[in-house]
Amino acid sequence: MLNKIFAGMLIFIPVAAAGELLHLSPIWVFLLSALAIVPLAKFIGEATEELSVHTGSALGGFLNATFGNATEFIIAIFALHAGLIEVIKASITGSIIGNLLLVLGMAIFAGGFKYKTQKFNKTAAMASGATLLLAVIALVMPAIFHQTAPEVGEQIIEKLSIFVSILMILVYGASLMFVLFTHKHLYTEEVGKNEGNWSVMKSIIVLVVATVAVAWMSEILVGSIEPIVKAFGWTELFIGVIFVAIIGNAAEHTSAITMALKNKMDLALQISIGSATQIAMFVAPALVLISLLFARPMNLIFNIFELVAIVLSVLIANLITEDGESNWLEGLQLLAAYAIMGVAFFFHP
Repeated sequence: MLNKIFAGMLIFIPVAAAGELLHLSPIWVFLLSALAIVPLAKFIGEATEELSVHTGSALGGFLNATFGNATEFIIAIFALHAGLIEVIKASITGSIIGNLLLVLGMAIFAGGFKYKTQKFNKTAAMASGATLLLAVIALVMPAIFHQTAPEVGEQIIEKLSIFVSILMILVYGASLMFVLFTHKHLYTEEVGKNEGNWSVMKSIIVLVVATVAVAWMSEILVGSIEPIVKAFGWTELFIGVIFVAIIGNAAEHTSAITMALKNKMDLALQISIGSATQIAMFVAPALVLISLLFARPMNLIFNIFELVAIVLSVLIANLITEDGESNWLEGLQLLAAYAIMGVAFFFHP
């Protein structure tokens, strides 16, 4: 039933394209393109889930996070071209807290109602948590430097952002080596339990086609953001943190909840926490380096409100996963934290 609903939502792709060509209201264009991205993100998630059956849960979780984050990355590239730097930073913040609180919270909550207690590899969870804490350090230090040394010029800030970005990408590469090679046994407990419904070739074709379609719809969506901000009086911060992030995380939502309902919590954590880690340790720094090609470079100076939200999200996610097991109440606590932050971002000027 759910697959039929998502398949039916594919009609929004040509409808959104037609709305753009006919110059419909930006509100309608934004809504239609957002609805078009949701089923595409779902099929990206399903394709990577099918691939994980053939490649193993460690690589499968990485592929799910990577192609799931392709939506955010593509949206951010178009936003860079449009000079919407604050929207990009807000969407990065939203993606991190969304994956750690909303996606992980929904997965734990849904799985907790079906199973009284769900267990996962404690060592792997703590390793992921440590990488997230490193990401927090990398995002906080440039902002603190900027606050405590306001007289420093933009060139120094840009150089600091480039240095931190390169270091983050290198450490992220090392973490992938840890997950996929040197300690992959920590992430392979659930490999081979089920046979896939798709072939490897079909999964790859679906991934490529869906990702290209997401790029197309993302360009349309980004073009409608500024008129919506003016029409509703919403801030770019709220648009980026909530709307753009939730749309981009649609793949992770579907996959993580599905895995939790199948009692595959190791893979559910790999998808949600792995996605947040990839956003913080790879996507954000990669965008800083790519922005050097555009007229308006991006730095790693996030505002204090965004940083506090990220820090608190990492802390509560680490606290809940450090014991190697979860229940529905912990999922509800993560969802409550997300709701509090969402309302705060809505009212924040």
